[in-house]
Amino acid sequence: MRLPMTMPATPREAELIQEELRSRLDLVGPGERRPARVAGVDVAYADDRLAAAVVVLDGVTLQVLDQVAVPGRVAFDYVPGLLAFRELPSVIQALERLSVTPDLVVCDGYGIAHPRRFGLACHLGVLTGLPAIGVAKTAFVGAYDEPAHERGAWSELRLDGDVVGRVLRTQDGVKPVFVSVGHAVDLDTACHNVLTLTPRYRLPETTRAADRLSREALRSASAT
Repeated sequence: MRLPMTMPATPREAELIQEELRSRLDLVGPGERRPARVAGVDVAYADDRLAAAVVVLDGVTLQVLDQVAVPGRVAFDYVPGLLAFRELPSVIQALERLSVTPDLVVCDGYGIAHPRRFGLACHLGVLTGLPAIGVAKTAFVGAYDEPAHERGAWSELRLDGDVVGRVLRTQDGVKPVFVSVGHAVDLDTACHNVLTLTPRYRLPETTRAADRLSREALRSASAT
């Protein structure tokens, strides 16, 4: 079920929206351990301009099945913890223009590893009904022990005594990524899929593809 996105006028209104929508989260699944179509989401910025990109890859071959970029303007001031309100209006437009429906969406950001347990991946998943996870380059909240150095090693990311994600090593000896559940996927499945999406590099191929497309779209839009 798709829900309309409510845009707040103030940061406090945004926080109240997050708290209201959080009750709709599904943190257990079912989720697919080998989704056929996986989408990556990323947004590039230049001053008040942005470009949101969604790239759908084949879950086995990692070949591009579809991609859409939507240029636009920033709709909400930057406030830590409220990034979704800046990015989701354009991201959802891009998702709606896809010719295929992804079985999993990988966000360059956070799921429940968030001060109010409702990051970008949670918000997107609840609004669209799509399974979603967050894969971030750095930790936003929580404490953790450094995982072992081999690919696949992980440690718990904890916030206020709760496990809100995993610190996952996707390549031997490189910095880990921070995986958290967004919606309709459990944490084991999320990490399994992240490793499938990182056969050669630290970041998922979905994220790398969406990053490239968003930057290209932003350059094109800024040149006009």
